[in-house]
Amino acid sequence: MHIGLRIFFGFFVIVGLAAFLTLRVFVQEVKPGVRQAMEDTLVDTANVLAALAADDMKQGRINDGAFAQRLARLQDTPVDASVWGLRKQSVGYRIYVTDTHGIVRFDTTGSAVGADYSRWNDVYLTLQGKYGARSTRANPDDENSTVMHVAAPIRDPANGQTIGVLTVAKPNLAMAPFIERSQRKILLYGLLLMGVAFAVGLVCTLWLVFGLRRLQRYARTVAAGERAEMPLHGASELAELGRAVETMRLRLEGKQYVEHYIHTLTHEMKSPLAAISGAAELLQEDMPPADRQRFVANIRGQSQRLAQMIRKLLVLAAVEQQQRLDHAERVELLPLLQALVDELEPRARQRGVTFALAPDAEPALAVLGDPFMLRQAVTNLLENALDFAPAGSTVRIDVSGAPAGQIAIQVADDGPGIPDYALPRLFERFYSLPRPDGRDKSTGLGLCFVREVATLHHGDITIRNSDGGGALATLTLPAAS
Repeated sequence: MHIGLRIFFGFFVIVGLAAFLTLRVFVQEVKPGVRQAMEDTLVDTANVLAALAADDMKQGRINDGAFAQRLARLQDTPVDASVWGLRKQSVGYRIYVTDTHGIVRFDTTGSAVGADYSRWNDVYLTLQGKYGARSTRANPDDENSTVMHVAAPIRDPANGQTIGVLTVAKPNLAMAPFIERSQRKILLYGLLLMGVAFAVGLVCTLWLVFGLRRLQRYARTVAAGERAEMPLHGASELAELGRAVETMRLRLEGKQYVEHYIHTLTHEMKSPLAAISGAAELLQEDMPPADRQRFVANIRGQSQRLAQMIRKLLVLAAVEQQQRLDHAERVELLPLLQALVDELEPRARQRGVTFALAPDAEPALAVLGDPFMLRQAVTNLLENALDFAPAGSTVRIDVSGAPAGQIAIQVADDGPGIPDYALPRLFERFYSLPRPDGRDKSTGLGLCFVREVATLHHGDITIRNSDGGGALATLTLPAAS
């Protein structure tokens, strides 16, 4: 099972189980709680009424005295009350009075006068001086017909002796609307709580899963050797984990990067160092001045090649280690290209080559990037074209809008083109093709630098053979908004 589903289901099961148990306890406690509150009210009512009935009971007029008359009028008096939104229109009490032998002497319903209630708990316990109460079904076959009976002793006002028992009875069913409403509210808020818990769990799970997936994509990108930026920021645990992974990656990459560069640099330095060493040994012998001058020029040329290689390698290393642009600004492309053409014009004149900047290039085209890097990248493309362009030819430069909000810089020459075997290796470090007319090869770092700059700017570089001959380099960069 996916980790996101495991986290979500685990969270929801825990919260759901806790909510279910809590709701169950609350719902089960509602009915006993309401009935306990009702019993407490019946106790107070029974004791108050017992005190009011004492005089009539002592005089033997409990069935037709003032107490009975008032209760009779109470039964006929309408009630109009709203108890927390529930309408109440009649008194729900039944009141009966028994003598010291448990015989009913008064009953508001008139149905039990003369009956022997001495064995009912409410009368029996009260006559023994204890708390008397019972809950009895009015219909033995209906469990919802229970009636709560609470009794209080009727005492002689003169000596305090018990002269009878007054019982107040109220059907438990009268409390059913309050119980059901309370249970509905508890269930409603419980379900609402579970819904909120579900939403919170879903949000937390999605946040965690999306964070883990972003870290996963980052790790895979790094493992593939591609440039990637740490996707998580802030002070969360996932961001801390991401920073730890990035620190580990930088240390490992730094070690591997140094080892790789030392290996490639020493390999590339062998040839010029061997040429310098051989020329230096020969210069120790007697030779014609022309030969001596040739060997000195060879040493100077190889030394310059080594210096250029080291300089370009350092610049390339700095670009390769960057994960993102530290400084970006709007760069107008047409002025940049014109400045580079002017700068390389003397060298092109020596080679008999001319630069041609497309006259219909849009002057407002611009990109957002590092001006120095872009300048060096385009310079490398122009120098490559200049190296392979034959005398009397033209290097054509064009800049135009491309699909998807891109800008394309194209540099085309009329040289011999690129051999098929070399096309897949053009962007390899230190790979270089022989120059026409037997001139020395380049350091093989220029196109590699251009590719890194294009990647940093979220662009691309392609080189192919033109249909009419020569090579065509296309540097594509996102247009500045």
